[in-house]
Amino acid sequence: MARKEDALEYHRRGRPGKLEVVPSKPLVSQIDLALAYTPGVAEPCLEIAADPDRSWDYTARGNLVAVISNGTAVLGLGDIGPAAGKPVMEGKACLFKKFADIDVFDLEIAERDVDRFVDIVAALEPTFGGINLEDIAAPACFEIEEKLRQRLRIPVFHDDQHGTAIISGAGALNACQVAGKSLDQIKLVVSGAGAGAIACVEFLVSLGMRRDNVVLCDSRGVVHAGRTDLNLHKQRFARPDDGRRTLTDAMVGADMFMGLSVAGVVSPAMLKTMADRPIIFALANPDPEIGYPEAVAARPDALVATGRSDYPNQVNNVLGFPFIFRGALDVRASAVTEQMKVAAARALAALTHEPVPDSVFAAYGGKPFKFGPEYFIPKAFDPRVLWWVAPAVAEAAMASGVARLTLDVAEYRERLMRRSSNAAYSIMRSIARAAHREPKRIVYPEAANPTLLRAVQQIVDEGLARPVLLGRPAEIKALCDELSLSLLDQGVEVIDPRADDRRKRYAERLVELRHRRGMTPALASSLITKSNYFGMTMLEQGDVDGLVSGLKLTFPETVRPALQIVGLEPGARAAVGMYMMVLQNSVKFFGDTTINIDPDAETLAEIAVQMSDAVAALGVTPRVALISYSNFGSVKHPEVQRVQDALARVRERRPDLEIDGEMQPEVALDEAKRKGHFPFSTLTRNANVLVFPSLAAGNAAYQALKVLGGANAVGPILLGLAKPVALLQNDGSVEDIVNMTAYTVTKAQQHDKRALRQEPA
Repeated sequence: MARKEDALEYHRRGRPGKLEVVPSKPLVSQIDLALAYTPGVAEPCLEIAADPDRSWDYTARGNLVAVISNGTAVLGLGDIGPAAGKPVMEGKACLFKKFADIDVFDLEIAERDVDRFVDIVAALEPTFGGINLEDIAAPACFEIEEKLRQRLRIPVFHDDQHGTAIISGAGALNACQVAGKSLDQIKLVVSGAGAGAIACVEFLVSLGMRRDNVVLCDSRGVVHAGRTDLNLHKQRFARPDDGRRTLTDAMVGADMFMGLSVAGVVSPAMLKTMADRPIIFALANPDPEIGYPEAVAARPDALVATGRSDYPNQVNNVLGFPFIFRGALDVRASAVTEQMKVAAARALAALTHEPVPDSVFAAYGGKPFKFGPEYFIPKAFDPRVLWWVAPAVAEAAMASGVARLTLDVAEYRERLMRRSSNAAYSIMRSIARAAHREPKRIVYPEAANPTLLRAVQQIVDEGLARPVLLGRPAEIKALCDELSLSLLDQGVEVIDPRADDRRKRYAERLVELRHRRGMTPALASSLITKSNYFGMTMLEQGDVDGLVSGLKLTFPETVRPALQIVGLEPGARAAVGMYMMVLQNSVKFFGDTTINIDPDAETLAEIAVQMSDAVAALGVTPRVALISYSNFGSVKHPEVQRVQDALARVRERRPDLEIDGEMQPEVALDEAKRKGHFPFSTLTRNANVLVFPSLAAGNAAYQALKVLGGANAVGPILLGLAKPVALLQNDGSVEDIVNMTAYTVTKAQQHDKRALRQEPA
């Protein structure tokens, strides 16, 4: 659960908000400037003036969507106005980018009059490839969308209506199959009659449901022909008056319930009156019409979906809008047709029947699942949704005559698979979910730090770990009070190494481990009062499961006691420092960046193997490049030979591993260049694991990418140690600490599993 201060700090720190505009072409020379602006820019202007459709070729329009709202129905906040709704629209823009690599300008319009709103949006058509209407209250949203669809030659999509409809439609198709029912025969009861509810029912009708099998209920009860208070949209579902007046009446004998209303309007007793194998879609958020546990307890034979991520079968709009627009933009569609929406729903439904890859299992707690009562809607963080839904939408656009371009669908799907922008998000999410499943005791030396304590509060709130703080209790309490943090009241343990009863035992253990390396009892007694040594000894002794440190100390001060006390895991030849570089559209792993200064061939091979195993444990298939200034023997030098020898050693040890080298980073990361100049390379795709020939090279590369390339550097992640230790950069943020804690917890879980199996590490 996000805390108020954390959410506010997230939005205001650095550059306020969540978006920025970045040029997609170089602007570093006078020639660049002359091409980008005057006089060169006149050439595309003249081409577009002669043929307006050339704007798709010469501008960003083909990958640009407008997210537009007037703030009259923002999430669960209601009519809060356009300015207050802007953070939500920026968030929607981030989802477009993360899930489908679509750029967005969010536009908050202070206009409630339907016709004036439509005029404003329609005038923006030359700028965009598509319009996503968002958080506009009913019934105005219906009229606005319809008028814009009539006026514009680009897709217009009101996600509050159609997004939920498409995802729930996919779920209904599959739920009917699991229940052994036919969509055209089931009797549906709907609680709610707003934009989302009516759009969902209309879409189910498009999929094959019979309109006369639907009973719509609003806040006044059953919508029937005898009522005189119905708007035009409700009148379409007004059924003959058969005496039923309440939702309770309507539920008797129903095959399916769909709720898009308010929490708690359905009771277990009402579910018991439904037909066999009832389908229950309780979609009010964050609290559904009836909770998932209550629904399953009342009807064990039920097929249940909610809008929540903590239960199976989440109806989440993020499964729809990014990929629908991706497909529509890539064929330059002039509209989103009903055929395109149906294609999206059927693609989602079909995906759920496919075998689920391990990476998706990892993102959702590691427990396998397959098509059935607890999995009939795809998971929100399944990267395959991109290349299932977008091609289906593009194909339907071509078939329905609204596409300006024609694509080879198979080639298009392959292209999407290669450029999937979901990898980074999926990896971080899988780590967090795995940590949440089985939290471990993680110790934090030097805990009297505001950033660390705010991170620990978030860790406690999310249930990622069971923190142990080292420091002076009074100082930590004062900071918690100042920051309004409740972590101490929530049971977080604080230990003062100077006063703890374990000092003597830990000092004796330190002497035992290091007495042949100059460690005397007096020195051990002094060192053990330092929180880093105390914490490492706690970890070595099994009193905690992992350690996260380094926020206030230098790297040598942190790593030295780790190597001295925790030591290497059995079979490891060296410790390795790795950074996970989270880029906009991908994740790369760099090493060694922190420990091995001038590794020999055997150590380079060890680094490659350890990094590959760590990456595979995250659900990512490692593709390893051994980096050099030489390409496949183009330079003869002992340093190059060392890399070549390392490659031979890795291939001997791990013939299953996809690895090649030596090669320059440009070749490792540019598939076209690699295939053009070095077609014999065994890398099937661009490398995601880069092993550098020295610490100087690896450290410089990760820092340059972080500063100049805007990558988020997660790490350093220490590999090869006997127990989980994570280090932090001195300027680490709350997110860095949370991420490294989650990763450390997952490493502790893996350590425990190996110990139970008595397997070598």
